[in-house]
Amino acid sequence: MRRRQAQKRDILPDLMFNSKIIAKFINMVMWKGKKSTAEAIVYKALDKASKKVQEAEPLKVFQKAIENVRPLLELKPRRVGGATYQIPIEVRTDRGVGIAMRWIRNAARLKKGRPMEDKLADELVAAYKREGAAMKKREETHKMAEANKAFAHFKW
Repeated sequence: MRRRQAQKRDILPDLMFNSKIIAKFINMVMWKGKKSTAEAIVYKALDKASKKVQEAEPLKVFQKAIENVRPLLELKPRRVGGATYQIPIEVRTDRGVGIAMRWIRNAARLKKGRPMEDKLADELVAAYKREGAAMKKREETHKMAEANKAFAHFKW
């Protein structure tokens, strides 16, 4: 039997852009509780990314990058009669944004040999232009969901 659902914690908006989505991204980038370092990295990355795409507003660049990478479908494993099927399900908007931010962060972390703000800026620019590792991950996920469409009737 399931217990009640966990309550959503409301996070405070970040100081520079007064945006909750950037505050959430800063928390995602943060390593070992070093929030000021994470803030510096994210703000520098947003600044560099907005200069690279000639967009005046860094927040718009970030939001468009997130929107481009956000998955519409994901796969959930379901066990039916001894076999496990990957069932495609639609992703809620808030979960999709979280997944997109995670993919962008991980793609930036996997690159080697440069400061994190440069890697993150590059990944944001790539996502803005609908290319890069995070975008590839989204396309892969959608392709898998399309391939497993036959199992959609198992969703409950």
